[in-house]
Amino acid sequence: MITFIACLLFLVAAYFGYGRYMERVAGIDPRASVPSERLCDGVDYVPMPRWRVFLIQLLNIAGVGPIFGAILGACFGPVAFLWITFGGIFMGAMHDFLSGVMILRNDGLSITEVIGRYLGRGTKYFISLFSMVLLILVGVVFMRSPAGLLGEIVPQLSYNAWLGIIIAYYFVATLLPVDKLIGRIYPLFGAALIFMALGLLGALLFGDFRIPELSLTNAQPDPQKMPLMPTLFITIACGAISGFHATQSPLMARCVRNEGECRSVFYGAMIAESIIALIWAAIAMAFFGGAEHLASSLAEHGNNAAWAVNTISRTTLGVAGGILALLGVVAAPITSGDTAFRSARLIIADMLGLEQRSRLKRLAVSVPLFAVAVAISLIDFDVLWRYFAWTNQALAAVVLWSISVWLARENRNLWVALPVAIFMTYVCASFVFVSEQFLGLGVTAWAYVGGAAVTAVITAAMYFKFLRRNKLQL
Repeated sequence: MITFIACLLFLVAAYFGYGRYMERVAGIDPRASVPSERLCDGVDYVPMPRWRVFLIQLLNIAGVGPIFGAILGACFGPVAFLWITFGGIFMGAMHDFLSGVMILRNDGLSITEVIGRYLGRGTKYFISLFSMVLLILVGVVFMRSPAGLLGEIVPQLSYNAWLGIIIAYYFVATLLPVDKLIGRIYPLFGAALIFMALGLLGALLFGDFRIPELSLTNAQPDPQKMPLMPTLFITIACGAISGFHATQSPLMARCVRNEGECRSVFYGAMIAESIIALIWAAIAMAFFGGAEHLASSLAEHGNNAAWAVNTISRTTLGVAGGILALLGVVAAPITSGDTAFRSARLIIADMLGLEQRSRLKRLAVSVPLFAVAVAISLIDFDVLWRYFAWTNQALAAVVLWSISVWLARENRNLWVALPVAIFMTYVCASFVFVSEQFLGLGVTAWAYVGGAAVTAVITAAMYFKFLRRNKLQL
C-alpha cells in the first residue's frame, strides 16, 4: 500500500510542480492568439470550455489503454507502478504537453505536418504513412473488441451486426462538426472513466485488499521470454507514454481558447490517465492475490483483459460497477476509435490541402478511409493487436525527436525531451530483437546489443540533422 500511495501522491504533485515547469519551458502566453480564434470554421476549429476540452482529451487518449495495458503490465509485478508514475510524469505528460503546445502554435495542424516542419519532408511522408497505419489499427481494434463484448452482453444481435452499427457510428461521428456529438456526449464518458477509477480507489483504500509493495523482480511466469526491458515499456503504453496521444492532440488544440489552458488539457489529461492506470494495476494485483496469480488467471481466460475488468468491477462495485464497466470496456474504446478515424481524416486533409468545411470534401476523404478499415477488419484480431503497441511507442519516439528540434530552435531547454527520445528509441529498437512478433530471436542479449546499436545510429543521424538543418550546437 505504501508504494501505491507514494506513486499516487507523486502523480498529483507533478501536475502542480513539473507541469508548471513545463509551462515555463514552453513559454506559455495566455494572451497569445490561438487557432480556435483565428481559424474558427464551425467544424474542427471550434472554441470550447476548458473542462469540456479536458474531458474529451482524456477520453480520446485513454479509451481502454490505461485499463487493459495496466492489467497486462501488472503481471510484471509492482515494478509497473514505477513505470506508470515516472514514465507518466517525465515522459508521457511531458510528451503530451509539449507536443500539444507545438501543434497549437502550428495552427493545430496534424502531428505529421508538424513533424515534417521540424524533421524534414522525407520524415513527414514516412510518418504520415506510419501514423495512418497506427490510426486505422486503433480504429479497427476499437471497433472489433467492443463489438465482441456487445455480442456477449446482447446476444440478440450478432457480432457482425454490432460491428456494422459501430462502423456506421464511426462514419457519422467522423463527419460531424466536433461540437455536435463529441463536444456534447464525450465529456460524460470521460467523467464515467474518472468515477470508475475513483470507485476502485475507494475499494482499494477501504476494502480488504493487500496491494503488493515495490519489488524490482520480474513476476512474469517466463521472465526470459518477457524481460522487463523492453517488454514492460511496450506493454504499458497509454498509462506512461503513447504516440497515439499526439495524433489526438490536434483535435483539442483546435478547440482550446488560450495557451494557459494547455497544462490542464494536455499535461493534466495525461496525469489523470496515469492515475487511472496506476489504480487498475493496483486493483488487478490486489484482487487476484498478486502478480503471479493475476497472470495465471488471465492465462486461463485467454489473456482477455476485458474479462478481468468485468470481474473486478462487478465484484467490487456491484451494479454500479457493472454499468461503469460497460462504459469502460465498450463506450471508451468506441469513442477512442472514432476520434482515431477523425484524426486520420484530418491528416489526409492536411496532406492534400483540402479544407474541411465542405461536407462533400469530408466525404471524399472518409469514404476510402473507411473502405480500407473495413478490409483490414477482416484480418485475424491477434495479428492486428500484435503490432499495435510497438507502432504506438515508435511514433512516440519520433514525436519526441520533433519536440527536441522544436525546443532547440526556440532556444528552450531541449534536455527535458532529448534523453527521453533516445530512451524510447532504444526501447522500440530492442523490442524488435527480442519479440517473437518481429525478428523472434528471443535472446535478451541480442535485444540489448542490437537496440543500443540502432539507437546510436539514429541518435547520430538526428544530431547531424540538427546541425545541418537548424545550425544548432547541442
